[in-house]
Amino acid sequence: MSTRPPTPSRRALLRAMAALPASAVLLGELPGLAGTALAAAPPSGSATRYTIVPFLNSNDGTVNVYQSDDATDFRLLKSSAFTRPSNRIRDASVFKHTDGYYYLTYTTHTWQDVSTTIGFARSSDRANWTFLYDYTVPITNLSRAWAPEWFVDSDGSVNVIVSCSVTNDEWIFTPYRLKATNSALTAWSSPVVLSGIGANHIDTYIVRTGSTYHAFTKNETAKYIEYATASSLTGPYTISRTGDWAGWGSYREGPSVIQLDNGGWRIFFDGYGDGTYYYSDSYDAFATWSAPTALPVVSGTARHFTVIKETVSGGPSLAKNVTRSFQSANYSTRYWQAQSSLLNLPVVTGSSTAAEKSASTFTVVAGLADSNGYSFRDASGNYLRHWDFRARFDANDGTSTFAKDATFIARTGSSSGAIRWESYNYPGYYLRHYNYQLRVERTAGTDLFRQDSSFVPVGAWG
Repeated sequence: MSTRPPTPSRRALLRAMAALPASAVLLGELPGLAGTALAAAPPSGSATRYTIVPFLNSNDGTVNVYQSDDATDFRLLKSSAFTRPSNRIRDASVFKHTDGYYYLTYTTHTWQDVSTTIGFARSSDRANWTFLYDYTVPITNLSRAWAPEWFVDSDGSVNVIVSCSVTNDEWIFTPYRLKATNSALTAWSSPVVLSGIGANHIDTYIVRTGSTYHAFTKNETAKYIEYATASSLTGPYTISRTGDWAGWGSYREGPSVIQLDNGGWRIFFDGYGDGTYYYSDSYDAFATWSAPTALPVVSGTARHFTVIKETVSGGPSLAKNVTRSFQSANYSTRYWQAQSSLLNLPVVTGSSTAAEKSASTFTVVAGLADSNGYSFRDASGNYLRHWDFRARFDANDGTSTFAKDATFIARTGSSSGAIRWESYNYPGYYLRHYNYQLRVERTAGTDLFRQDSSFVPVGAWG
């Protein structure tokens, strides 16, 4: 399927002054901490929740909070959720600490100003934030400290990675690690350079898998996001992918990487050259990536954010190994029905034939590719799967591809009791009716799409 007004970044403004801007970023999954999630569909009754806290394209004095259950369709939780007592709030990074609170760290000044501090705020609910303090980064002759990012390592240590420049080279930034020396996050170790990444690399974002640290970092000269690895958080890193190696294009910044429920990895980045926020996915240990796609809803509004992922209570709940029929949430007389091996949405009533009622009845089973997900069998034992993005029924051929095509993740629907069914191997694509046919389509982030992709499990017709 096909993928779905440029605004200058602070770096574009700096280029106009013949200067080199920067902001180094580093954040990873939060292994072992409360609120983190594994690479699996959420169990029945639970939900995946992704949170971003971006500053705005129109205002760097406040942040909005958005949340999503699929890392694609972000919805506003609260606008202007945090405004500092003074100065700015840019490049906010969020994580959930072991004390149960969410913490922000952020850039405290706009790009024109000397900025030797980073800020901290705290929230119990992600919507209401309390200013904590500004921290002066202890680097001799510091000019600017930008884009501080949380990184929680596998040993539970809490770190902030911050990009810093000095007065004799104020636009050439280098990433440093600050390590929290108390659980209150009020005391920090001396800054340590992340070696190997090198000067003039900005927006460095790190995830750890096993014993390897993976860095995604913008080369500010070439304007491409590059890739490096190391066996230690502070390096030395080896940059192994340069240029347009991933197909994301140039004039990209602010990468943030998170693992999806199906085990793939998603990168978000700011396409500041064209005013679009993008995402792209990888399923081969970061070697290759899907074509960049505009992020619905927040693209053009949000600037420089990072993402945290949690598994929370309150998600959809549906029993397995039972028969159910599925009613359209916005066309209440219409139900899923197998017709010549295709899934359609005709009207079904009490006066429908026994054959029509049987064709509108499905057995709900554990997902073939993920037992926390769901698969559906028709009366003949064939499984619902997508093929060329059309929903249809076929016999299970035992392949991994079939299992993934036939597995769906339950997401909260548009109305009470309704469920949206996300494709397991096409994250952000949902079973959606159009012209009363069921297809798997990428979310548009609109209310109409959410309604068209919502279905209510009801007692079986057959």
